[in-house]
Amino acid sequence: MTSAERWLAAIWPVVQESLPAPPGHVIDIGCGPHGGFVPFMRESGYDAVGVDTEAPDAAHYHRVRFEELEVRERFDAAVASTSLHHVSNPALVIERIADALKEAGVLVVVEWAWEDFDDDTAQWCFQRLGDGEPSWLHRRRDEWAASGEAWPRYLREWAKREGIHPSGEIVRLLDERFERRSVARGPSLFPDLAGTTEAEEQAAIDAGLIRATRIDWAGTLR
Repeated sequence: MTSAERWLAAIWPVVQESLPAPPGHVIDIGCGPHGGFVPFMRESGYDAVGVDTEAPDAAHYHRVRFEELEVRERFDAAVASTSLHHVSNPALVIERIADALKEAGVLVVVEWAWEDFDDDTAQWCFQRLGDGEPSWLHRRRDEWAASGEAWPRYLREWAKREGIHPSGEIVRLLDERFERRSVARGPSLFPDLAGTTEAEEQAAIDAGLIRATRIDWAGTLR
């Protein structure tokens, strides 16, 4: 199982819990090349579609930026998993999501709190990297080691170069436009770690060894 498959399988129950009961018209924003949660949602009875410039070239997917998607019928719910921190203008995208939802539509967001990926958390992860195909964590470790900088400075500079928005900014924008129903923190790094389960990462979080870098947020359109 690939890291993407591990992530989707682990996070789907979190997403499903916050969605309205099927059937319903749902969009997965930033579904990625693996199709995101669209297969899970369709198997569960939803009329689900995905949108991403790298979405699968298949039925039920749109290979465009969400900002460019022509919305012909409003959605009952939208899902955005680790996608909002990448967009150039999160406020604009969140407003566009609101416009694409029906009255009292549901938005489910899973985000990465990169600013909480502190030194202890990074070291814990780097000690658990395998020797298989290099992941984004391998690349961060190697680039950081070559930089000679302290981890916090390196992380800030990397996030700035990549245009990655802080999770606090995203949550603030969501709360301004939607009525929050729930927010929680959890593990996010286990899919890319060798022999490390979600439960083991959660145990390290509970023990205070590392920080929780996943945010699960759900709300309804005001």
